[in-house]
Amino acid sequence: MWIERRERQEATILHADLDSFYASVEQRDDPSLRGRPVLVGGGVVLAASYEAKARGVRSPMPGHEARALCPDAVVVRPRFDAYMEASREVFDIFHDTTPVVEGISVDEAFLDVGGLGRISGTPHDIATTIRERVRDEVGLPITVGGARSKFLAKVASAVGKPDGLLIVAPGTELAFLHPLPVRRLWGVGPVTEAKLHDAGVETVGQLAEMGERSLSAIVGSGAGRHLFALSLAQDPRRVETGKRRSSIGSQRALGRRPKSEADLEATITAIVERLGRRLRSAERVCRTVVLRLRFDDFTRATRSRTLLESTDRTDIIMASARGLLAEAMPIIRERGCTLVGLSLTNLDDHDSIQLTLPFEADHAEELDATMDMLRDRFGRDSVTRAVLIGRHHGDDAPMLPD
Repeated sequence: MWIERRERQEATILHADLDSFYASVEQRDDPSLRGRPVLVGGGVVLAASYEAKARGVRSPMPGHEARALCPDAVVVRPRFDAYMEASREVFDIFHDTTPVVEGISVDEAFLDVGGLGRISGTPHDIATTIRERVRDEVGLPITVGGARSKFLAKVASAVGKPDGLLIVAPGTELAFLHPLPVRRLWGVGPVTEAKLHDAGVETVGQLAEMGERSLSAIVGSGAGRHLFALSLAQDPRRVETGKRRSSIGSQRALGRRPKSEADLEATITAIVERLGRRLRSAERVCRTVVLRLRFDDFTRATRSRTLLESTDRTDIIMASARGLLAEAMPIIRERGCTLVGLSLTNLDDHDSIQLTLPFEADHAEELDATMDMLRDRFGRDSVTRAVLIGRHHGDDAPMLPD
């Protein structure tokens, strides 16, 4: 069956992105911080105010490097509960604007405002109202970009920062996009940007002029096809609501001090405990466990293990994660480790598990459920493993529901 997708006639896809979210919340709640360079997080910069960004500070950057660039910066501890509350208030405004909201993270979302012209005005009018409401009701600056596609709307919001509004009018997409540097394209990281630079490609327009075949010879066929389509402003994706995560993960920055194997294993244990609880709360199961590492020279590596059956049991996930860490220990000893993270992928709903006969008594699921209940009632650290006693592995950053 052939279904023709009609091209939008107006720039009715908006991308709303809170500016320096964590730092803006701190400046909102403490007037003495306004207009001053603010760093959220000491060991690793989780967020920097625009005053600090103007001095070259970026996240995630080691705290000592940030303070060297900006000696007069004010360093504050993260307050994740405050950030989550602010995020909920902003998303309430999004949902009050349109029912078609796709959250990307706690501080950004796509909104489809098509069909709201008679009720709320043009996309520019709607974006202006969103910015005014977020400023007046939540006290935070937000940038909104708009276009006929998700990709261009996100690029528009990035170009419009900070605290701006930029709508790419229909018919002007290529004139807006082609002068921009190639790093504005999704999928262009430092490595790809360097390859394109070596080929004399600096702007999106130059990339478009190369053609898909020549581009694929530089970056590969898949990436070439993807980047060439974006360079022509082709992105047919719709704003999706109710979209569930394809993975659940968490990571911990460890700093550059030497870490013992016991320290690393304790960190992995703490991460697995929290991920297992999140998995069960979302009523989901995973099939693959992925270990992510960053070394002292800032290079990265991943290791993964796929289970025979999907699970949400902490003990099974823990065994896999510890096994992956043990396999990676030789390279960690050689190159050091500044960040460790885990992702649970190949997710499915909990009711997809194939039931088996209880040939042997196994109370692991009941134990997990009891531990979750105790932590919900008495706090995260009310019941913990012996290896974690006396250790602090940081709080989880706020995130959208799993």
